[in-house]
Amino acid sequence: MPTRKPDFDPAQPPLLPVSRRSVLQAIGISGTAAALGNGLAQAAPAPGQAPAYQEPGAQALTFTVNGQQQTLNVDPRTTLLDALRERLQLTGTKKGCDHGQCGACTVHVNGRRVNACLSLALMHEGDAITTVEGLGSPEQLHPMQAAFVEHDAYQCGYCTSGQIMSAVALANEPHGRSDGEIKEAMSGNICRCGAYSHILAAIKTAQA
Repeated sequence: MPTRKPDFDPAQPPLLPVSRRSVLQAIGISGTAAALGNGLAQAAPAPGQAPAYQEPGAQALTFTVNGQQQTLNVDPRTTLLDALRERLQLTGTKKGCDHGQCGACTVHVNGRRVNACLSLALMHEGDAITTVEGLGSPEQLHPMQAAFVEHDAYQCGYCTSGQIMSAVALANEPHGRSDGEIKEAMSGNICRCGAYSHILAAIKTAQA
């Protein structure tokens, strides 16, 4: 009489119970991974190329910065300060209070001093922007920069670029040359180190 093969073979590993839920979960996980993989592959830049990221709702902005025309796609909420620092890497313009109270972000817009943190980038379509990088170079300093060095008109240096930009614009504004009038005109630029007497001396030297 032939022997009947047992239902359980001790030489084979036991089969785990499979439910409908576990099958669907496995399909879902694998499908999601495949979709993510395809998306990441499409978004990945070619070797040597920068990522082509487009901000949702971005708008084109064309302006001149330190004598060079620049075209950016920026979010409408982007400030001029962030466009200069984060998009154009002009980090000489400092972010201090980000509320227009310290003057560290002072730049020139069409020759006039402006707090870049209070101005939206898209407001400056077609404008000419000058940052501290556009004033002079280490080899050939602007007269105001040279005066700041001569009079040691800085300590930590964080406010210095804003102080210099404001002082340069001051020369073209209808203010007098007395100490009191210069101090009043520069009152929007805060130096937390307290180098005000040196800053005043530097401005008077550059204006002479």
